[in-house]
Amino acid sequence: MSDASVISLSQVHLTLGEGASRVHVLNGIDLEIASGESVAVLGPSGSGKSTLLMVIAGLEQTDTGEVRIAGNSLTGLDEDRLAAIRGRTTGIIFQSFHLIANMTALENVAVPLELAGRKDAFDKAAAELAAVGLDQRLNHYPGQLSGGEQQRVAIARALAPDPAILVADEPTGNLDGTTSSQIADLIFATQRERGATLVLVTHDEKMAKRCGRIVRMRSGRIEAGENAPVRRGKAGATV
Repeated sequence: MSDASVISLSQVHLTLGEGASRVHVLNGIDLEIASGESVAVLGPSGSGKSTLLMVIAGLEQTDTGEVRIAGNSLTGLDEDRLAAIRGRTTGIIFQSFHLIANMTALENVAVPLELAGRKDAFDKAAAELAAVGLDQRLNHYPGQLSGGEQQRVAIARALAPDPAILVADEPTGNLDGTTSSQIADLIFATQRERGATLVLVTHDEKMAKRCGRIVRMRSGRIEAGENAPVRRGKAGATV
């Protein structure tokens, strides 16, 4: 792992399933991502891109190879150690939001901060929700929010612990075109403002080209990488 790399994968292999259904999902992945870089991962369904993201987030353990995140080796760690490293280093945005239905927006964002032992968890959560344009929706439950608003809550939750790394798996996949554009603007604007490293899995070529680099995957392998022109966007209004 170079001094500038915050994410480093070396000869990573991962198989899932048993017997005849066993699938080699990741096949010899080598990848270095620098601090502050934005990288899009593109590929057809089943290419391994979401699994790669889960490995980076410490949510999937590899069979072989080395994974280092912000100077921490994830190899062979138990779930508690992986969760501790993830909590310090990585914020995750999912396609399906993964909000807790019986908690308000404020409570959803405060949860990871409380787990980390922060005494200012609710003040910090309120500030993060205000930053994504939801200061008037703190006490609303997920079922009372639009899809775009729920994703904003999820973004605020991911960013609340001030992670060095932000990983996003199809973050606009469940949203309409206008809302998708606004959420994309918010993600890229926030990443720039905070200097976080962004790893984005998407099927959207237009969104991918807003990243500084594109990595293409096929059949569990990195097929190609390319530099992409960075296109600036402005965070959208509350949706």
